[in-house]
Amino acid sequence: MNAGHDQLAPRARTKGLVVQALPNEVLVYDMKRHKAHCLNSTAALIWKSCDGQTPLAEMVHILEQEMNTAVPEAVVVIALQQLGRAHLLEERFHLAGGGASMSRREVMRRLGWGAAVALPLVTSIVAPTAVEAATCLPGGAICTTSAQCCSGSCLVVCAPA
Repeated sequence: MNAGHDQLAPRARTKGLVVQALPNEVLVYDMKRHKAHCLNSTAALIWKSCDGQTPLAEMVHILEQEMNTAVPEAVVVIALQQLGRAHLLEERFHLAGGGASMSRREVMRRLGWGAAVALPLVTSIVAPTAVEAATCLPGGAICTTSAQCCSGSCLVVCAPA
């Protein structure tokens, strides 16, 4: 998988993002798209390496140093693809030569389920608009879904916000 794209050096997007580092993950809010993204520690480390100067091969080396084990290039490629789909890179990541992308599931099959914990994961949600966030039933009202409750947890009678 290394031929042709070991010199690619993706750049992380910085404008319009609010970033909060936590102990085992990084939360990123995209103010332009109103989406929140949670990067697990593997994806966060790779995203931090996306400075436009660090090639793919060096990202693999950085991840190996951090994890203290050999890391297949496919792990970094998956992270870059996820980061690109989440619009967290300046440009979407594409394999040079149009190589086929590999899913997390394929990598887990090849590496074994034990490696699943170390695989990069970018989880995204759409943030509600102000109107959507404000449309809930007042405390004491009877609700049928958690979305109707200001607390977000419908327990037959809505809890006050």
